[in-house]
Amino acid sequence: MQFSRGLTLRKKVIDGMTTGAAPTHDDLIKVLHERPDECAYWTLSKGQRIGLAVLVLALAIFLVWRPLQTLLVINALCILFYLTHISFKFYVVWRSLERGAEVPVSADELAALRDDDLPTYSILVPLYHEASVVPGLIAGIESLDYPADKLDIQLLLEPHDEETLAACQLANLPSHFRVQVVPPGPPTTKPKACNYGLLSSQADYVVIYDAEDRPEPDQLKKAMAAFAKCPEQVVCLQAKLNYYNPHQNLLTRWFTVEYSSWFDLFLPGLTSMGSPIPLGGTSNHFKTSVLKALGGWDPFNVTEDCELGVRLHRRGYQTRMIDSTTWEEANSRALSWLRQRSRWAKGYLQTYLVYMRRPWRLLGQLGLKHFISFQMTVGGSTACFLLNPIYWLLTLLWLLTRWEAIALVFPLTIYALGAFCLYVGNFIFIYLAVAACLNRRDFGLVKYAILIPLYWLLMSIGAYKGVLQLLVRPHYWEKTDHGFFPPEEIAG
Repeated sequence: MQFSRGLTLRKKVIDGMTTGAAPTHDDLIKVLHERPDECAYWTLSKGQRIGLAVLVLALAIFLVWRPLQTLLVINALCILFYLTHISFKFYVVWRSLERGAEVPVSADELAALRDDDLPTYSILVPLYHEASVVPGLIAGIESLDYPADKLDIQLLLEPHDEETLAACQLANLPSHFRVQVVPPGPPTTKPKACNYGLLSSQADYVVIYDAEDRPEPDQLKKAMAAFAKCPEQVVCLQAKLNYYNPHQNLLTRWFTVEYSSWFDLFLPGLTSMGSPIPLGGTSNHFKTSVLKALGGWDPFNVTEDCELGVRLHRRGYQTRMIDSTTWEEANSRALSWLRQRSRWAKGYLQTYLVYMRRPWRLLGQLGLKHFISFQMTVGGSTACFLLNPIYWLLTLLWLLTRWEAIALVFPLTIYALGAFCLYVGNFIFIYLAVAACLNRRDFGLVKYAILIPLYWLLMSIGAYKGVLQLLVRPHYWEKTDHGFFPPEEIAG
């Protein structure tokens, strides 16, 4: 693949961007009208509502008719799910460690890139109540090693966010920055703002960054070199995400361990399998024309990144990881972290329910191996956090009371498998968390990785909150607060 020369002057880029009418609110929610079967506007389809009602009715009948046998079957299915999930995650991480799944880009390859040959790039930065981080955002984007005349940097704001708009107007923005005000109308979500930026762009490539992001300076060039080495069907490159404040408090330490496991070990393993990749919310680099053809993001899905990653794979496209890190601010306050976590859980469930509206069609499109991967990654992760407190409570009750009813639903075989999940499964997950710290060479986090089960409890609370909100406020975007880490302490 040869690099597109693109445009050489920023004026041409901006003129191209602004040709014609600006996108309207209806343009930003086309998915609702053009692809309703892929839209999270409805939590459950008619078929899913009927199926769920039949399942609940059947379960109630069997619990009344054969309560012990029904509980035994439910318990056995849950234990089987745990075993499958443990085995799957271990296998994925093993592939990541053994085979290496990132697109390699050497220093010599980067040095060989000529500015005149680089394509144009749109950088989309959705902002919402982010006035305090605007100066740091500008500095972080300005540090990127990429010719300014090839960049179109769009700060995407909501019309009622006057504070952030004022901060942008006072910031003396460089000439390749432009402020874009998203048309009013529900939903007020990040993906709707990103759709506005996408439809306003005529650049060759587009990337998303969050307000607090600090991408490594060579990330755009590294993405271009990686795209040049990949097959044509690779239309998205995901950079790694990690935190620049890992040692701020206990919560940020655990959060960093989780991110290191997910982006450094798990997602590269999924990539090596060719499975659907639940993208991160930032630092995904796309071929603009393909992303537009796919319809952009679903504005009603609160983890639009996860949904888009699955949709890319479903349409025959591929995602790769690149060895470049974007540094973010780890959420250091428990309530703010809980809001963020519940949104993620809600969005994963939205994505799962959307693609399971026609499970047989999805199976045919993905194939059995990737269908199982979707089940374990998108549906299984949240299911684990919902099930964990139930089994922890049962274990605690048994240790304290020796309640005979618990023993009845754990006959010898199920008890042995459950014990395996409890001891071996948890050991494997703790071991993987430690491995992620060692892989990042952050040895000070290892002792906190050993205590990661306490963090899992917080994740379960977030998952239950997400389920509740899915029922009552499915499209509500719980804002992640930033700016709790002093900017002067950010290295680099």
